[in-house]
Amino acid sequence: MRHLRALCAIADAGSLHQAARRLGVSQPSLTTQLRRIENSLGAELFRRERTGCRPTPLGRAVLSRARPLVDGMSALVTHALAEADASRGPRLRIGSTASRVVGSWLRRLRGALPGTEISLRVDVSAHALLRSVEAGRLDVAFVHEVEGSPLALPGGLDQRVLLDREPQFISLSRDHPAARRRVVELGELADDRWMVDPTVDGEWDGVRRVLGAAGIDPPVLHGDYLTAASLVVLGEAVAPCQPTSGPRDDMAIRPLRGDPLAVRLLLVSRPETDTSVVYGELEAAYVEAARRSSGYHAWLLRHRSPLARTP
Repeated sequence: MRHLRALCAIADAGSLHQAARRLGVSQPSLTTQLRRIENSLGAELFRRERTGCRPTPLGRAVLSRARPLVDGMSALVTHALAEADASRGPRLRIGSTASRVVGSWLRRLRGALPGTEISLRVDVSAHALLRSVEAGRLDVAFVHEVEGSPLALPGGLDQRVLLDREPQFISLSRDHPAARRRVVELGELADDRWMVDPTVDGEWDGVRRVLGAAGIDPPVLHGDYLTAASLVVLGEAVAPCQPTSGPRDDMAIRPLRGDPLAVRLLLVSRPETDTSVVYGELEAAYVEAARRSSGYHAWLLRHRSPLARTP
């Protein structure tokens, strides 16, 4: 089934790069998987072209048989999970991309839904979380969508927008010259090493697009944001960060002039899931986190966001 899902994803996305993002795997890993499938069949299933991947006649024949199997397995898993849930008490399975509000959101939900078993899954890949909601493995997912890199939202899912455009701030060392400013110009960071996590859906594409538009080409390091924080503190790199980050004594967090980097914050669920309490507690947790960050709270006030209100 894993191989069949991969083939369907490649056909739907039209490229190995986009399919890998949707599957939550690296492109080299997906390329190797496809090569093994083709080697086992002794023929190509996709033609690699400059514009992407197109199924060969054999590929179309395989896909015509694969899709009903993949859809049937997804339906089977969803039904089995629903039957299993019916035998338990109240349960809420939430997923989230990395966010400063998750802890407060979870605490608030436990208080608002006493007697409900609440589980949490955090994943760097928004697409992986969306697929879990679609398959019935999660009830809701709080995800961010990088501006310019729209998420492939599975059909049939509901979404509520928490914030249509959340600016991404920049983290830099306390002794960085730009740290003395309230707002940082991108040009001031042209000679710095930037650190970006390429496993976060759309993150690297978004940063690369913004840097290119600004006409700067700084050296870029790839790694997780926990490592990035340690390098930022030492002055070895700068890194995009959530505006709710901080405050920290060992790091400066500043908005970028014009807010060129941004994400959209979404709560995604299956249609039968009542998200009124879940969304309300998420919004309250976000407002709480925003108020702890004076720089971001000031930004929300300047932009007259309803999230700047007192909780």
